[in-house]
Amino acid sequence: MIAVDSSIIIDVIYSDPDFGESSAMALSDAVDSGQVVICDAALAEVCAYADPIEPLIETLARSGIHFSAVTEQAAIRAGVMQHRFRSRGGSGKERMVSDFLIGAHALIQCGTLITRDVGFYRDYFKGLKIINPTA
Repeated sequence: MIAVDSSIIIDVIYSDPDFGESSAMALSDAVDSGQVVICDAALAEVCAYADPIEPLIETLARSGIHFSAVTEQAAIRAGVMQHRFRSRGGSGKERMVSDFLIGAHALIQCGTLITRDVGFYRDYFKGLKIINPTA
């Protein structure tokens, strides 16, 4: 499975002038190669931009993106990684818990994540395969 970060979906849906095209191509390639999922934390972030929400959910489903809830194991890993982040001097203003949930979900439940936030996910989620649309 391939997990998708909220920023990629937002790039595509709102045709971001800098990243929309490359994110759309990466997402399309991922859908063609296997099952693409969005976790609850990423879905919540995407829904924060949508009004109304129903067309967004329909678009995700038509695009071949499925919902995959974060497991207990992934939630625990997210908390451990956020603790590590804070112990390194990071703050909640820099990184939200959703970032850690997205990374832990991708690592434990999927193995691969489509994201532009490569440095963060490589640092905190060793072994996670990253698809960077801007590379």
